[in-house]
Amino acid sequence: MRVVKRNLKGREGEIKIVPETLDDLWHLKYIIEKGDLIFALTKRKADTSADKLRPEKVEKKTVRLGIRVEELEFHKFSNRLRIHGLIEQGMDAGHYHTFNVEEGLDLSIIKTWKKDQIERINEAEASSKRPKVVILAIEEGDADIGLVRHYGIELYSHISQSSGKRSEGTLREVFFQEIIDQLLHAASESEAVVVAGPGFIKDDFMKYLRAKEADFSTRVVTEDTSSIGMSGFQEVLKRGAVDRIMEESRIARESRLMDDLLKEISVDGKVAYGLEEVKMALDYGSIDTLLVADEMLRMEREKGDIDSFLQAVEHSQGKIVVFSTIFEPGQKLLALGGIAALLRFKI
Repeated sequence: MRVVKRNLKGREGEIKIVPETLDDLWHLKYIIEKGDLIFALTKRKADTSADKLRPEKVEKKTVRLGIRVEELEFHKFSNRLRIHGLIEQGMDAGHYHTFNVEEGLDLSIIKTWKKDQIERINEAEASSKRPKVVILAIEEGDADIGLVRHYGIELYSHISQSSGKRSEGTLREVFFQEIIDQLLHAASESEAVVVAGPGFIKDDFMKYLRAKEADFSTRVVTEDTSSIGMSGFQEVLKRGAVDRIMEESRIARESRLMDDLLKEISVDGKVAYGLEEVKMALDYGSIDTLLVADEMLRMEREKGDIDSFLQAVEHSQGKIVVFSTIFEPGQKLLALGGIAALLRFKI
């Protein structure tokens, strides 16, 4: 995400940004809220005279509108964020319009900014300067390629070794070459690749990769895992391979924190989960790290009674981590009520 302008007095005012990736559009889903004023260039039909006998084809003009947000939807598979609301400034004020926000669109957001929203902007801006990572999880006969995004890991492709009458070595080489072809495409814009898997298969693949794509192989690091697929990807995150590449990976941190949370729950330790238990922990001043699911945070904000609670956590020196519910740790947190806390002491 590229930040073009910040014009804030305290937490009031405008931040102008340009989303550059699908991840940035996902971030905006949790930054933009109902009631925000959003400015962007868009196309809108010009007014035509109502008394003409024949309808004419109406051309759309490019105009800059300011709309007051009423609804927004993130469409991951069409790579766009739809923002719908009433036009307050510009052509056809008083009518409704929808911004279809895609990568590269200048967007001005005017609102009362919350601390976690500004932090999310800062994180997205910093992340745009970090290496992007692709993970290959490989075992004998099967491989999965995943793209590490801010909202989780997206499965790019699954490759299986075909059976046939060729010699085993030749079949394996065909399998390895297909992986390389897909990996080169998946990692065309990335700066780093993690090759992971059980046994010696990943080492054999790396020998083949170095022989075929020597320059590309210099961007690759290896990691041991017990499986492939999503569970293999998560093992890579937990072992810190992505952290070592990306400095501080959001989803790796969420995986670690969820592991800590579940461990404390299993031993009836220093933990609280569910809104009532967490509020009780705040009353005791016991919250060290508050974990809150982004969907739960969004819904509670619509009710209007969550931000004073978050401020109280900050005032008591507690840290706040907002989890992505697209990624598995966030889904687990939702199943626990959408909010939990690692505590300084048991209550």
